[in-house]
Amino acid sequence: MNKTTILADILLLLVAFVWGSTFVIVQNALDFLMPFSFNGVRFTMASVLLIAWLLIFQRKQLKECNRKLIFSGIFIGFWLFVGYATQTAGLLFTTSSKAGFITGLSVVLVPVFSLIILKQKPSKNAILGIIVATAGLYLLTMTDTISLTIGDGLVFICAIAFALQIIFTGKYSSSFPTLLLTVIQIMTVAVLSMICAFLFEDWQNAFTSDILLDTNVLTALIITSVFATALAFLIQTSVQKYTNPTRVALIFAMEPVFAAVTGFIWAGDRLSMSAFAGCLLIFAGMIYAEIPLSKIFPKNKLKQESDNQKII
Repeated sequence: MNKTTILADILLLLVAFVWGSTFVIVQNALDFLMPFSFNGVRFTMASVLLIAWLLIFQRKQLKECNRKLIFSGIFIGFWLFVGYATQTAGLLFTTSSKAGFITGLSVVLVPVFSLIILKQKPSKNAILGIIVATAGLYLLTMTDTISLTIGDGLVFICAIAFALQIIFTGKYSSSFPTLLLTVIQIMTVAVLSMICAFLFEDWQNAFTSDILLDTNVLTALIITSVFATALAFLIQTSVQKYTNPTRVALIFAMEPVFAAVTGFIWAGDRLSMSAFAGCLLIFAGMIYAEIPLSKIFPKNKLKQESDNQKII
């Protein structure tokens, strides 16, 4: 593993931390602003920021804009929107803990889609890491209720959509200018979220100064639009070309861990022993997938220990 790949993984882990740590403030904002409306404003603000940066500092990228790039950005953005939309709808019919676990199953779906779409076969370390991380997700998020609902089905579609977003980001990010591809992706989510807000929510009541300027809502919108959207997806699009989708999925599996930890610190959420064990398993799964077994247990060391046992 070279230094560029290690740096890419560190930056992606930072993205997972940002997403996980903003969960609490987004929950507070959703008490005032409906989900599609919140995402519409959030992604619109992020789009404005990215477009401003593009026009001021990276205007040369506009010369490389073509139909293929636009289609690729819209295609990636569509899957990102489907992920947010189905997760939001699913939460109306299922528990947040089950939704968290099912969403996290994208860590299993990514290597499957990588094999089918990109013809990339995951390593043995990655497969075992995925199994360990999935077990950790179960312990961290699942409750005693195991019956399936329509909400669980919707959230499973969300997991598929997020997995495909990771896959196609990896596929197209190396072919097009990063910032321009990110702008189109985020604008797609903003437009589709606004359309859904107009169709399914009381958007006229939502887009009032009293609500938008509420401290909880405004804080959440600023933090999520700047850090959890504009910067986060720009980083993902920039560095994913230097790693592989399976490793990205494992790193993003740390998001519920960061959400649980920050929820414990900032919101006073209690972390059960099973949840704590789940956090450790997810972390262990990610580390195991990153570090070859030969580096943990060198052959010479294993051979020496075997020889010692024979002597004894």
